Amino acid sequence: MNEGELLADRFEANRTHLRAVAYRMLGSVSEADDAVQEAWLRLSRRSDPGELENLRAWLTTVVARVCLDMLRSRTREEPFGPHVPEPIVSREDEMDPEHEALLADSVGLALLVVLDTLAPPERLAFVLHDMFAVPFDEIAPIVGRSPAAARQLASRARRRVQGATPAPDADLARQREVVDAFLAAARGGRFEDLLALLDPDIVFRVDRGAGRRASREIRGAAAVAEQVFASRSLARFAQPVLVNGAPGFLVTRGGRRLAVAGFTVVKGRIAEIDLLADPSRLDGLDLTMLDG
Repeated sequence: MNEGELLADRFEANRTHLRAVAYRMLGSVSEADDAVQEAWLRLSRRSDPGELENLRAWLTTVVARVCLDMLRSRTREEPFGPHVPEPIVSREDEMDPEHEALLADSVGLALLVVLDTLAPPERLAFVLHDMFAVPFDEIAPIVGRSPAAARQLASRARRRVQGATPAPDADLARQREVVDAFLAAARGGRFEDLLALLDPDIVFRVDRGAGRRASREIRGAAAVAEQVFASRSLARFAQPVLVNGAPGFLVTRGGRRLAVAGFTVVKGRIAEIDLLADPSRLDGLDLTMLDG
């Protein structure tokens, strides 16, 4: 095996870890893959790659820098409502091993929504330290701050995350029962049953794409139940799936993808629903695992 092949093998041994870092940073599998590919290009252009003592740490730093640049350069049309990150959709009976690796820390849509509200340096510090145990003295030069300032960034992000993301029920089967009951009530047009399944303070985020005024955030059980009841005709096209490792559903009609929804179930009731209905991003989702 020549040096180039050896270097490629060493990089591939770290690819899963790097994709996991990038997905948490960017909330998009496709963008995460772009960041990882850029790290490979930078590694392959080095004149002394074999002299890197800790390749994993070096690659993590490179991916983090690339992701930080991507976050800072993101330009979106002024949103009229919430932004739901790109979900990872899998079959209920068999999750893609690569998906499992990306979601090893239960990175639900609700968490990614909150991460998306953080300033890029805060997000980087929180993801690297709290999720991947990277020391602050290694994070500091990436964000251009002192280790103490990097620690403050992570602490500020941690408070926002902990205050905005309810811990879902641990029993996945019970979560599925609740989501299935929700779908059944929607299909049957049973408003009171819908209401009983919703947490009084539920948050329902609907993302139809940048610039679409129909994107909005709805709060409160009654308001959410009314919205679901009004669009109940679409429920019969819903297919149960796993969305970021938790029960959710995919809506397709006539071969066209209409929406994908992730649920957060807390104490037997639905506390959050994150629904992506942006046609351009739905078309880009990898749904190959749903075939067969």
